[in-house]
Amino acid sequence: MAGLHSSMDPMANRSLTEMDRAHLIHPVTSFRGHEAHGVRVLSSGRGMWLTDSDGREVLDAFAGLWCVNAGYGQESIVEAATEQMRTLPYATSYFHYGCEAAIRLADKLTDLAPSGLDHVYFTLGGSDAVDSAIRYITHYFNAIGQPDKKQFIALEWGYHGSSSTGAGMTALPAFHRGFDLPRPWQHYIASPYPYRHENGDDDEAVIASTVSALEAKVAELGADKVAAFFCEPIQGSGGVIVPPVGWLKAIRDACDRLGILMLVDEVITGFGRTGPMFACDAEGVKPDFMTLAKGLTSGYVPMGAMLMADHVYQAIADSAPAALPVGHGFTYSGHPVSAAVALEVIRLYENGLLENGRKTGIRFGERLQAIADHPLVGDVRWRGMLGAIELVSDKSTKASFGAELAIADRLNAISWENGVIVRNFPQGVIGFAPALCCSDDEMDLIFDRVEKSLDQLMDVAEVRAALGVGGK
Repeated sequence: MAGLHSSMDPMANRSLTEMDRAHLIHPVTSFRGHEAHGVRVLSSGRGMWLTDSDGREVLDAFAGLWCVNAGYGQESIVEAATEQMRTLPYATSYFHYGCEAAIRLADKLTDLAPSGLDHVYFTLGGSDAVDSAIRYITHYFNAIGQPDKKQFIALEWGYHGSSSTGAGMTALPAFHRGFDLPRPWQHYIASPYPYRHENGDDDEAVIASTVSALEAKVAELGADKVAAFFCEPIQGSGGVIVPPVGWLKAIRDACDRLGILMLVDEVITGFGRTGPMFACDAEGVKPDFMTLAKGLTSGYVPMGAMLMADHVYQAIADSAPAALPVGHGFTYSGHPVSAAVALEVIRLYENGLLENGRKTGIRFGERLQAIADHPLVGDVRWRGMLGAIELVSDKSTKASFGAELAIADRLNAISWENGVIVRNFPQGVIGFAPALCCSDDEMDLIFDRVEKSLDQLMDVAEVRAALGVGGK
């Protein structure tokens, strides 16, 4: 361990920066941009707090990457992983083998999930959970004698991973540029984005517009050609876009009418992030597929899950002789250590963590609402412990700041210096996903620091010029 602890030495830190710049490819990052910026080395965490290699303590208001729902340093999670590693560090799920932790986790998830989702395939994260669903959906329609149903529809601003297939279902330009995506069978309809919707103050109009768009897209492609519709209950990486209550249920009903499968991507919204265990629960939605990850293990170890409805499972099971395998599998599917961690994390959710998130979520909403009057803020939106602030240069026209101002980069630097980590999206949206262990006092501290950061952003001459405000 001496080599790890030596990272606290300033000379070692410089060496880590050089090694990172030379060798480590970072996700969704400009290669040259990262080389110029350099790495911020995080060295430890406890609860809501992270410490970097220089000893700076910062509040993490984004739970790592929407995932550390239980907070950092939960000893019972570490103990669960340690005990499983001592007992059985790996067990394959191939060849009819299995392990207790994965079996118990599958049973637990199907008990917690919306009824009908009776079968679980374990993955390493959300991206390969989406990929797995696409493969099984393809197999399903072949199995039931409808091989032409191969077109998939998702939402603009949606995110469904960055794998070679799932990234095409993602509708964000960065994930398509240079990768020859989307595929010809991947299509999008407009996002239910209330702040940017022409009838954004009318929930029913927002809901109706998505239903109409889905119906129109299915008609355009051909009802006998469309396999499934994918959506997030709240669009996370698109800028925390929160549809009206009732939207998800309306989409479920539309999919039923249109004869297409519905996949609900709860990689971000699952495990208490919006209040209930799953966002689907709030509207009684029972999808055909549900994808999970992130909060499943609170980010402590990699794991994802794809839940499949029984009618899909039975059709695939009956489509071939019993001796013929269904050719989809990962080496680490149902990994015993990840499964043991997930079981302990779920125990924490059920023993007070979800309730604390619901309680602190009230303060979260209050502080978001209070900051709406800031001169830079055009919109605030949230559900549970997931929310966003959208910055604009003109509140009346909702005009965004020009890309040349690099608002996200400026805010990243300012908020870091003020001791808080938030997600700053390029379009001027500040995303929040505090751990469910957050206290009211910590929530206040988050927003005190964010408000200070917004005030300092207003002191930048170019920003004031965009607002039409002179001087300081």
